[in-house]
Amino acid sequence: MSALFQPFTLKDVTLRNRIAVPPMCQYSATDGLINDWHQVHLAALARGGAGLVIVEATAVAPEGRITPGCAGIWNDHLAQAFAPAVQAIKAAGSVPGIQIAHAGRKASANRPWEGDDHIAEDDARGWQTIAPSAIPFGAHLPKTPEAMTLDDIARVRDDFVAAARRALEVGFEWLELHFAHGYLAQSFFSEHSNQRTDAYGGNAENRGRFLRETFAAVREVWPAHLPLTIRFGVLEFDDRDEQTLIESIDLTKQLKTDGLDMISVSIGFSIPDSKIPWAPGFMGPIAERVRREVGIPVSSAWGFGEPHIAEKAVKDNQLDVVMVGKAHLANPHWAYLAARELGIDKASWTLPAPYAHWLERY
Repeated sequence: MSALFQPFTLKDVTLRNRIAVPPMCQYSATDGLINDWHQVHLAALARGGAGLVIVEATAVAPEGRITPGCAGIWNDHLAQAFAPAVQAIKAAGSVPGIQIAHAGRKASANRPWEGDDHIAEDDARGWQTIAPSAIPFGAHLPKTPEAMTLDDIARVRDDFVAAARRALEVGFEWLELHFAHGYLAQSFFSEHSNQRTDAYGGNAENRGRFLRETFAAVREVWPAHLPLTIRFGVLEFDDRDEQTLIESIDLTKQLKTDGLDMISVSIGFSIPDSKIPWAPGFMGPIAERVRREVGIPVSSAWGFGEPHIAEKAVKDNQLDVVMVGKAHLANPHWAYLAARELGIDKASWTLPAPYAHWLERY
């Protein structure tokens, strides 16, 4: 049996293999409400054989959406729209997960195929963005955010808690907090975007305070027997990387003490001109360092879409779970094709029985 197709257990949840579909925004919701497209999209991904399917970044507040088309979970009506998708994912044998998020200064943007830039100031579809400091991201996202007050910080923390409660009520079994990619939590942690002089800015301990407080508040309402994870940008690929990685590992250790079950190791994306060395599996060694120094299960994305690369990452103990994104969009049955390529006998067992029957019998 390949390493990639071994089951993985975290808390009371067991994935049938080490393959996960990471959150991939569809930008197709209306006022936060998902629709038939999302149901078909998520059901197909689960049917393909992945052990875990994580729903796209889902905003905890209206201003936390990346675009007007992003999904939301800031009220019960929006949450209940996920119920059919949750049931479809479970029926296909996958574990349903959701990533809850706040986009911070990167919010109020046009959808990628409509420009991927900030919505114009005179466009009624846009809204005022917020961030730890009034520093714009730059490049195609030039809008200057409002610096958050202490009341704003408390409100957003509470929004995460309320979103976690709703996710649990609708049936999700795996929760990921989005602490990466230059969105709100990451922008608190990054020196590039946080110039506060209060308890939420300055040294690494203060810059990590919003993340720790938000995580701790969610931990109180999310059941101890279900996985509570984060996606966290541990470095930016700039000239501060070693120090940033050390600080990121220290923060992850603190979160582990507070009840963190797993980390999806990612990139900060806090600056528009970082020099990312894109290559197959390039995040593997970085994730392995986090895994080793923190002593916590890890996953990662970015360049694991080739089965042999994904297999090696698990076999070499770089990753516990491999996030395979774009390759699943190209073929929801990626797990089946990976099993065939890795030489697994009767690879069709990775598919639901009605499919496996046809593939094995004829």
